[in-house]
Amino acid sequence: MKRMEAIETIMNAMDNELVVCATGMISRESCYVHDREENFYMIGSMGLNSSIALGLAINRPEDVVVILDGDGSILMNMGMLASIGECAPTNLIHLVLDNESYASTGGQRSISNAVSLEKVAMAAGYKYSQRVDTPEQLALELDGLRAKPRPAFWLIKVQPGNLPELPRIPLSPPEITSRFVRAVIKDG
Repeated sequence: MKRMEAIETIMNAMDNELVVCATGMISRESCYVHDREENFYMIGSMGLNSSIALGLAINRPEDVVVILDGDGSILMNMGMLASIGECAPTNLIHLVLDNESYASTGGQRSISNAVSLEKVAMAAGYKYSQRVDTPEQLALELDGLRAKPRPAFWLIKVQPGNLPELPRIPLSPPEITSRFVRAVIKDG
């Protein structure tokens, strides 16, 4: 499946979850498909969206926090899998779009084809981990997303390639941050 198709399916499944998007194309496509205050778009700082999401999950146990990640981002900060597993936040969902490349920096090959990231997540202490290969399987997994033990991890295989002429996020980093903070604290 195409990454954009997977992101659209994922974003349509979101309700009031707080979504922390990986830097680059994942943030841009998420904003393009379904911009909402509950989305935090990482601009720069590749690999650190899972760090932000873990801190958020620990400090906001009443909210479900979703990490929308990429294989390159995970490979850049693999220690976060162990940190998430050790902290074991029961409100954290980790979705990894794996296109076996660093799509945001020119499409260089990653090594995710040689590393079973879903198995690494399980070994690191995640309570549930699943690999998803088809749009049908993704829809089925998202249907049961909220019922899985957490922290939960899904490795979603997508095709390499970016949407041509995808617009940049029309918000500055301070604007992204302030509206996300408003969404986080509106119920608190």
